Amino acid sequence: MLASACSAAQSAQEPEPEQKKTPVSTPTAKPTPERRPYTIAFGGDTHFEGVLLNRLRANPKTVLGPIASVLKRADLAMVNLETAITTGGTRAPGKEFAFRAPPSALTALKAAGVDVASLANNHGMDFMQSGLRDTLAAIRKSRFPVVGVGKNAAEAYKPYRRTVNGNRVAIIGATQVLDAEFIQAWTATSEQGGLASAKEEKRLIQAVRAARKNSDTVIVHLHWGTELQKCPNPAQRDLAPKLVAAGADVIVGGHAHILLGSGYLKKSYVNYGMGNFAFYNSGPETGRTGVLTLTINGRKVLKDRWTPAHIQSGVPIPLTGSARTQAVSQWKSLRSCTGLSAKP
Repeated sequence: MLASACSAAQSAQEPEPEQKKTPVSTPTAKPTPERRPYTIAFGGDTHFEGVLLNRLRANPKTVLGPIASVLKRADLAMVNLETAITTGGTRAPGKEFAFRAPPSALTALKAAGVDVASLANNHGMDFMQSGLRDTLAAIRKSRFPVVGVGKNAAEAYKPYRRTVNGNRVAIIGATQVLDAEFIQAWTATSEQGGLASAKEEKRLIQAVRAARKNSDTVIVHLHWGTELQKCPNPAQRDLAPKLVAAGADVIVGGHAHILLGSGYLKKSYVNYGMGNFAFYNSGPETGRTGVLTLTINGRKVLKDRWTPAHIQSGVPIPLTGSARTQAVSQWKSLRSCTGLSAKP
């Protein structure tokens, strides 16, 4: 009895074997990629009419010629695609100039190093809703990114997004230029396909603010200005600061068929007119063109570079030597009537 009690007491005093703890794994957050500067190149108004259509039919992959090497050097490249993508459709009634191109136009842009185009302009729906259906079908089939157009407003104002060197880039396209008789029929709404209109100012600003929330760089590509007028018009001068206040870091556009000035509005970069780029006709002024290349890191535009060219047989041919030097000086002088500055 005594031995049994001692044994029980001894057993009660022995420590329990130590339980091994299962290590708790703490999830490690993925390291944020280091953000480095990137470049984006812009060309102006591009279509595939006349001599350009002949070049497109001959070989879609070489249409833009030597300017393609300038576009390809940039991390991103963009143009204004001033045409409907259709071989049919119903021509806009009473319109003097109506542009259209086959789907191979998108192949040509991609081959030239263009990454995204805007169709928000006064020719994007030259062949009305039937042409728009063809355009949207061609975009889907090609998988070539196009902004400023869609089956409804949500799609038309939706930005193209791409991460470049750790920078989350958002590009929105819209047009401030629409013929009065087509504004209602061409503007995208919740129930109607069409273009993103900068005339719907609140809607555009809303799109910019939404993009600002989750982007490092917000770019707005606009069709704006007055044809053949060398200085920005009041509508441009009024809209630009509103977009900057909403969060736009870069505003680039065209429509005037001639070059307009570029520079900084506060800390944002604004270009008021890229002129023609690949275009079926050109003169002493309308034939002046080039590529604007911006170096950007986050919200900061670190540098702008102008590569001047002149349109020959519809295609931009880069200038060299003294002609290049003179053209760059002329381009910089266009800033004088813009209210923009050379530095932020």
